[in-house]
Amino acid sequence: MARRSGRRPGNPDTRQAILAAARTAFAERGFDAASIRVIAGAAGVDPALVHHYFGTKEELFRATVDIPVDPADLLPAVLAGDPDRVGERLVRTFLGIWDSPAGAAAVALLRSAVSNEWTARLMREFLVTQVLRRVLDQLDLDPAERPLRGSLVATQVIGLATMRYVIRLEPIASASPETLVAAIGPTVQRYLLGDLA
Repeated sequence: MARRSGRRPGNPDTRQAILAAARTAFAERGFDAASIRVIAGAAGVDPALVHHYFGTKEELFRATVDIPVDPADLLPAVLAGDPDRVGERLVRTFLGIWDSPAGAAAVALLRSAVSNEWTARLMREFLVTQVLRRVLDQLDLDPAERPLRGSLVATQVIGLATMRYVIRLEPIASASPETLVAAIGPTVQRYLLGDLA
């Protein structure tokens, strides 16, 4: 009888064990302090297996939060061009994601974050490390102002998501994306680069 060659099938529970360990690590330690080694240890696997299943730490984090898009793919377009219009581009990109089929997962995450502290921690880490930091680090800002500016931007985009997609407040729920970009973009722009006094 000939031996089968190739990789043996992995334990079907391994992927879920890694995700569970990652959720805990990211929620408790935050994205920056949670290491692949710590996550692998908590899951009882070799760190190489974490990389095998998920690739990079950023990819593992997105899988943990269940975000169907990679901000690293979208944010260069937000930051390209006239700095005086980055707020509009950010709102337009945000609406483009949430109005797409990928938006259903984002709405589910937002609903869960409102009622579940673990999900709220993960969503907060995602917003700060994967979106806001990547935007703010590319703008000419005093580093001491970045946390406040990022938090103010978050109030606008998460408030918009809550009213448009969860509560479905009219006329916000049915407004065209360009109407919302025109109305909210300048406020986001002021939070990013304007005078906060």
